[in-house]
Amino acid sequence: MPKRGRKRKKNRTHTGDVDNALLSAEEAKIPKSLVIRRGKCDPHVSDLVQDIRKVMMPYTASNFKEDANYRKLTLNKYSQHVCLPLGISHMLAFSQNKEKLNLRIGKTPQGPTLTFRVHQFSLAKHVQKLQRRPVNTNTLASNPPIVVTNNFGDATAPPQVKLMRITFQNMFPAINVSNVKLKECRRVVLFHLIEDENDGQRVEVRHYAIKATPVGVNRKVRRLIQTKIPNLNKVQDIADYIAGSGHAATSVDAASDSEAEDNSAVVELAQNYTGRGNRGQSKSALKLVELGPRMAIQLIKVEQGLGEGNIMFHAFVHKTPEEAKEIQESQEKESRLKRERREQQERNVETKRKGKEEKREAKRQRKKEREEAALDELRKKEEEELEDDNEDDADIDDLLAEYTKKDSDAPGRYGGNVDDEEEEANDDSD
Repeated sequence: MPKRGRKRKKNRTHTGDVDNALLSAEEAKIPKSLVIRRGKCDPHVSDLVQDIRKVMMPYTASNFKEDANYRKLTLNKYSQHVCLPLGISHMLAFSQNKEKLNLRIGKTPQGPTLTFRVHQFSLAKHVQKLQRRPVNTNTLASNPPIVVTNNFGDATAPPQVKLMRITFQNMFPAINVSNVKLKECRRVVLFHLIEDENDGQRVEVRHYAIKATPVGVNRKVRRLIQTKIPNLNKVQDIADYIAGSGHAATSVDAASDSEAEDNSAVVELAQNYTGRGNRGQSKSALKLVELGPRMAIQLIKVEQGLGEGNIMFHAFVHKTPEEAKEIQESQEKESRLKRERREQQERNVETKRKGKEEKREAKRQRKKEREEAALDELRKKEEEELEDDNEDDADIDDLLAEYTKKDSDAPGRYGGNVDDEEEEANDDSD
């Protein structure tokens, strides 16, 4: 039978090596984070760690199991054994004692490290419990959030404020405005700096979901567009519900038939957005729904390295330039002595290694000389044995030649010649 149907079209599901190389180069630029807790912490702090991991999704280790009781695992060891092999760029470490809860944000592998004190926090479950219609967060973690830093000043801001703003921005992937898709912009992370004369500078951290609702249509029509089935038990036709005649208004729609959104929140979408009715080139009202968690943090100090090094800023300890210079000189002296001791240790190790190598080489040379001497002795013995064999062979040849000559010159049985004996034998026969 003839073959039926058209020829199968082959779809290439794999990319070439060039595409993979470009993709890996782009992925290497994306910041990745690791959120951990160090030491014994309350259950609420463990829940806060999980909520912060959800905020940092999708480029974070969401199921990382740390050994919180093993205090010897410093930030440097985490960076060396975990962050560098996995390409992690930022670490967020929570630690707690009886009086306070601290958050340390470090840039791997060389720092700097910002230490914050967490004054207040609320978990995501507590925030959502107060909401009438909580947002489903399962579908929001596939794309990174938009970072908003508010009230951090301009170029004249203090260095620690600039460092905070840069650190908060670099913890999340940057947005390329030229090729961004609106469907990927689903969340917002807000860092708001508050200046307080009594408490100093505090940063309020909030996490929101972006919700879009189409505008320009009747509220009841919009409910139908969004597949929200209304209560139609008191109307005869769907037209009565839309027109609002009779007893068509329900308890949900009785308040107002107009749009209640603020005009400042109404935007024209350039692309299609998540949700029914949010089409490109149409107007929609944007609304922020808080997801949690909330945090109120204060910058305590800034260290130059990853959990160590010079203290570049401290909120409570202020030193004069002379004291700072003295401390810096002592640290430089200590680091110089440490470097010299390390270099001396490396030289000693190299000297020992060379001594062992020379000793091993001398031993190898002596063994080689012994083997060569033994081989020479064996060769000498073989040559002597060969000469003795040759001499014996020569003596045997001489003896054989001598016996052969004697046999040829020897007389017959009766003392005469052999010819005479043969003649006598012939005569006897006759």
